[in-house]
Amino acid sequence: MTYLILKALHLIFMVAWFAGIFYLPRLFVYHAMSEDEASNERFKVMERKLYWGIMLPSMVGTLVFGFWMLFTPAGAAWLSMGWMHAKLTLIALLVAFHHYCGYLVKQFKKDNNTKGHKFYRVINELPVLVLVLVVFLAVLKPF
Repeated sequence: MTYLILKALHLIFMVAWFAGIFYLPRLFVYHAMSEDEASNERFKVMERKLYWGIMLPSMVGTLVFGFWMLFTPAGAAWLSMGWMHAKLTLIALLVAFHHYCGYLVKQFKKDNNTKGHKFYRVINELPVLVLVLVVFLAVLKPF
């Protein structure tokens, strides 16, 4: 597979993953605010389907094609560069955030949520910062 096809697939999966990462905490906001059983159950279904059906496969695709690119001649050279170390560190944090969201899905499923909607509004913004930094690192390759 050529490098450009790998890059295109990496970007497609990354866009889908970030769509889920942006939307799931927003669902948590609404779920934490819901007061009736019908809404509570609806949010459980939406969160489960988003996490397992979209986010997890998208994360796997993003990581597979991203790491595959590192095994191309260009990628191998980038592994020695500081910007790639910074990018990979941010990706590791994003994977941890993804799994934390999975933990929260399970807590909501068991009706064990202990956080308010304001908490979820704050964590909803964190992936935006990661996205901005990763894009600037990948495009500018600053150090």
